[in-house]
Amino acid sequence: MAEVDGEFTAFVNERGAALLRVAYALAGNQHAAEDLLQNALAKAYARWPRIRGDAEPYVKRILYHDQVSGWRRRARRPEVPVADVPERAAHGEDSDLRLLLRDALRELPPRQRAVLTLRYLEDLSVEQTAELLGCRTGTVASQSAKALAKLRQLVPGLDERTSRAEVTR
Repeated sequence: MAEVDGEFTAFVNERGAALLRVAYALAGNQHAAEDLLQNALAKAYARWPRIRGDAEPYVKRILYHDQVSGWRRRARRPEVPVADVPERAAHGEDSDLRLLLRDALRELPPRQRAVLTLRYLEDLSVEQTAELLGCRTGTVASQSAKALAKLRQLVPGLDERTSRAEVTR
């Protein structure tokens, strides 16, 4: 048992920050991301001896499935947030764009946010995204197109800003 604990602890120490970024992209805020990741890690720990190979894809799959399950629960019983986490000070145009995008992503429905996270943050194919979310490839394509159109609407000049940022890097 001590060996399992050590392996699991090493995994969390090594990959926890990356997994939290994915959870944040899915959940849209720090507290929900931490809860989502904690639940996923608890489930992974319970099955740790049976996980073969790289555990990160396994934990990410739990994150995606738990987030989708959470949408369904919240759709039946919506939560009302009572307070926002204080924002960190932004510096520069790149930070301003990041903040605008973060706020715009929060405006997207959870399914569209998940599709964008998987496709562009995780760099998964349409087929891989569809498999993880348990939907068809056409759904992934349409949700992605709708999400990107909504982002462009919420952040005017987004295409120009991202093109300029890529040229300066």
